[in-house]
Amino acid sequence: MPEIQLGSHTIKSHGAKVARVHMHDWLILLLLIVLDVILNVIEPFYRFVGKDMMTDLSYPMKENTVPFWAVPMIAILLPFCVILVYYFIRKDVFDLHQAILGLLFSVLITGVITDAIKDAVGRPRPDFFWRCFPNGTGVFNNGTGEVICNGLKSVIKEGHKSFPSGHTSCKQTIL
Repeated sequence: MPEIQLGSHTIKSHGAKVARVHMHDWLILLLLIVLDVILNVIEPFYRFVGKDMMTDLSYPMKENTVPFWAVPMIAILLPFCVILVYYFIRKDVFDLHQAILGLLFSVLITGVITDAIKDAVGRPRPDFFWRCFPNGTGVFNNGTGEVICNGLKSVIKEGHKSFPSGHTSCKQTIL
């Protein structure tokens, strides 16, 4: 790695050099993006879900507390804005580059690990009954008791990706 010189190092003066030196880091980030896309496209492990299990999986389906579009805003865009403000104050392209790499690596590695575990485990979400049977009537195989889902395929697919997410299954309170 070349020596760091004191003074102002802007994107214009040193940006291409820094990016070239760290090309392998950017290639690894690209690989992580491809892996995350693949993990979101492939089918998760479909664990056996039987009729007897439906009492624990019949919590009502609710909208997301945090909208899907807000997650990248909070996790990526907001920290990126803070990093840019710091760059404009310090004018140090090395700090900018390392901060952006750190942010993207942390987000992408977290996504890849979480999605890989969710796909491998295939644990049903607490609202699986309502994902599987949106009309409220359960259909089960007479011989095995396995569920025969009739909901939307994409909704059922997401229903098999509970672990290890931040989703909780609150116990229903009987008043």
